[in-house]
Amino acid sequence: MRVFVLLVAAAALCSGAEPPKSFNGNWDITVPNEARARAWWLQVTGAGTPEIAGSFVGAPGGQLDRIPQIAIHDGELVFSFPDRYGKPPETGTYRAKLTAGKLDGTFQVEGRPETHLTWTGERAPELQGTDDGSWKAGNSIRLFDGKDLTGWHSRLPGREIGWRVDNGLLNNGKAGVPDLVTNSSFWNFVLHADYRIGKGSNSGIGLRGRYEVQIYDDFGKPPSLHGNGALYSRIPPSTNASRAPGEWQSLDIRIVGRVVTVVLNDTTIIDHQTVEGLTAIATDPHEAQPGPIILQGDHGPVEFRSIVLTPLTQ
Repeated sequence: MRVFVLLVAAAALCSGAEPPKSFNGNWDITVPNEARARAWWLQVTGAGTPEIAGSFVGAPGGQLDRIPQIAIHDGELVFSFPDRYGKPPETGTYRAKLTAGKLDGTFQVEGRPETHLTWTGERAPELQGTDDGSWKAGNSIRLFDGKDLTGWHSRLPGREIGWRVDNGLLNNGKAGVPDLVTNSSFWNFVLHADYRIGKGSNSGIGLRGRYEVQIYDDFGKPPSLHGNGALYSRIPPSTNASRAPGEWQSLDIRIVGRVVTVVLNDTTIIDHQTVEGLTAIATDPHEAQPGPIILQGDHGPVEFRSIVLTPLTQ
């Protein structure tokens, strides 16, 4: 058996193919023609062993999903989500090969060539900086001035913005409006937002165009990965500090490198936790670079009366 394994490894080296374990790690994924301009995220562990496993952010849903079927065949990573796409449910399959240290991939719902997408994965970087008390506040920036949408654009090019300013309040009016994105990009900062949502509504704030802090009507419910103030589908709040729908609420979000702290209504609900990777709001997968602020507009009505960002420097 040992001789066989050595022969297989030698053949792989001679062919120039990457060994299976090279697929292991976290991958930030660019999808040029994704319908909602989203980026994806992939984690692979145990590649090259019978314990291979994976997690994925992208399709079919908006959360961090465990991959139910994943394997490596002839140097190609293949993973699928059975019965999760379309009506009636169909299987979507992702395939990728390693080329010069990057994933060169495709996606397609089986039997539906019109769903075909190409994608590229790069290894997620290790972000420098810890929130150790050495960071100093810079000059604060009012991202919303209470007058108009200066400094913002629609997440989807060519689509009407849909957001408006009424009586000094920024609102999306209804569900289905494209997300709103700042023209400027930011790195380490504290973001303060005052917001209000109605019963059953759902929104969020995207940090650096990658990580969503959830805004959600969950008043009186147990804290959860999808609850108000959570780092969506990744870090749950330690307690539910939500106010009743229709009441004004406040978020204070601090991010340094991958370290995030969230204060909801003056209660710390996430305290110096590590952001492992992208969430479904992501439009910009390049984690080592500054990115914009995103206001989610497609899940339910939301109003903002104040959005202020304070850069952090050393």
